[in-house]
Amino acid sequence: MKNVLWIALIAAVFSVTACSKSNTKGATSTGASTAAPSSSNTTGSGSDRNISVSELEAAKRAEIMKNLVVYFDYDQAEIKPEFNGMLAAHGQYLAMNATATLRLEGNTDERGSREYNIGLGERRAQAVRRALMLQGAAANQLTTVSYGEERPSSTGSSEESWRLNRRVELVYSR
Repeated sequence: MKNVLWIALIAAVFSVTACSKSNTKGATSTGASTAAPSSSNTTGSGSDRNISVSELEAAKRAEIMKNLVVYFDYDQAEIKPEFNGMLAAHGQYLAMNATATLRLEGNTDERGSREYNIGLGERRAQAVRRALMLQGAAANQLTTVSYGEERPSSTGSSEESWRLNRRVELVYSR
């Protein structure tokens, strides 16, 4: 997923950069340019708006922040590497916004006893909590709850349903 986002971002930057190089007479477009900063400004007027690297990173972080679910393997509470970037973005957001709070809702699939699944959901939520705190989130910004198998996101007894139910949902308070 990260690779796809990077490829799309790079393709967009190259296509906009290629389009903006055809404007060498000093005329400016009516819209804001989304080209990456370049060392040569042919207009000299400074009226073109260039997106800085930090703005691109902020846009990427905003896209990542839309992901609010961490999925887990069967009977595991270890965070998969594919979710590290997402959790880093959420942790950094919490570190920069001290008033933001986040509830981490641990869930499991239907297999196992009710008691075991409550414990597994809690271990999953705590794993996500630790990851967020390593990125700068404060302990008082995070709460955890385990629903075990009680709140499935997908009904059914198939491998796909079980996969979707093994999760921690990140719920920001308004």
